[in-house]
Parts: sequence; structure tokens; C-alpha cells
Amino acid sequence: MDKWEGALDSLAGNRFISWPDCGRTVQLRIKPPSSRAIGVSISDDPSSQVTVSLPMSPPVGWIEEHRARVVKTRQVLSG
Repeated sequence: MDKWEGALDSLAGNRFISWPDCGRTVQLRIKPPSSRAIGVSISDDPSSQVTVSLPMSPPVGWIEEHRARVVKTRQVLSG
């Protein structure tokens, strides 16, 4: 949860994210918002070397919505 929260912080600060940020696995990459659009890529570099990229226009407040989901998930997991 800490890593996802950090990723949201990076996006809010207009910084690129890659998750998970570790070696040989499928990766989700999100390019920071510009003109209300983000670039999302999913790459399977280690295996098939296929990458799918698409622009998306998330609704206003989507980062804050995801932050609230992180908080709620932590509450559920802590019992």
C-alpha cells in the first residue's frame, strides 16, 4: 500500500510512475497528466515483449479518489 500511495504522490507531482518497480515482470507505467490526459502503458518486456499504450482522460479528482481507496483498504486490512 505504501508503494501505491507513493505512486499517487508522484502522479500528483507530475512525475512518471512505473509499478511494480522491479525486474522481470509485467509493468504498469503511467505518464503524468497533461491537458487532463494521462498515458498508460502495460509492458510484458521479459516474456512476450508486447507493450500496449493508450491515452486516458480520468475524471477530475481521480487521484484523490484513489488516495481515499488506499485509506479504506488500510482500514479493512488492519481489522
